[in-house]
Amino acid sequence: MVVQSACAMKHLFSYWDSIADKIKNAKHVILLLDYDGTLTPIVERPESAYLSSQVRDCLQELVSFHSLTLGFISGRPLNDLQAKVGVTDALYAGNHGLEIEGPNTSFVNPEAAEAIPLLHTLGQNISLAIAGIKGAWIEDKRLTLSLHYRLVDEAQYNRLNDIFNESIREPLAYDRIIVTSNKKTYDIRPSVNWDKGKAIEYINKTLFPKNKPLILVVGDDKTDYDAFRVVNTTGGISIFVGNASIKAPASYFLQSTNEVHQFLLRFQSTLNCQ
Repeated sequence: MVVQSACAMKHLFSYWDSIADKIKNAKHVILLLDYDGTLTPIVERPESAYLSSQVRDCLQELVSFHSLTLGFISGRPLNDLQAKVGVTDALYAGNHGLEIEGPNTSFVNPEAAEAIPLLHTLGQNISLAIAGIKGAWIEDKRLTLSLHYRLVDEAQYNRLNDIFNESIREPLAYDRIIVTSNKKTYDIRPSVNWDKGKAIEYINKTLFPKNKPLILVVGDDKTDYDAFRVVNTTGGISIFVGNASIKAPASYFLQSTNEVHQFLLRFQSTLNCQ
């Protein structure tokens, strides 16, 4: 049993009846899910994160509900996210929401698109600089970069950090990039006023200019915090996946990807009762 303070996240299933009532009473619902660490466990290399057939089948069934807009919002590039999830007729937001595609919408942040040459060159420079560190590798996602070091020996962490900090020193000093640290990964984004929260605002405004849908967002890392904050201000439901002791700005938590699957099944059952 988790003992919580008044401001702590609450376990979602302990409050399911009241949440189900909100879902049933909503004219329309938007459900946005992260991928890595939310729908699939974190793995050593991102290409090995596969969605189970049971979860995919559940997600595909959810798309059929007219009262629901189902979407996926991730740091993965758009085409990779679409391929990994494999659910048709859904909304996809890749590269932390810098690119969005789905029924009735297609968007690429124009400022981020202008930064593609900068990021490509920076990615090549970092890749060359870390070549001597086993297990470290740079992922060029066009609109963003990720430096992965989950497979690096801990004894090499300080050396890797020094090399990385030197590689990004100039573009960081000139405010051309934003760097965030997440679960053995450094994410490098162009310095534009955009994040997952801004992406949700765009989706809401573009697809539902006159209505106010109930928004649920589920995610597991710091890049999801902007999404949580935006959803909280709309009266929506923010759900963190992970340990309840982490101070994430979400109202509720689920402990694991297995609990996320259970949530999806409950969510589907609730929509059937609308």
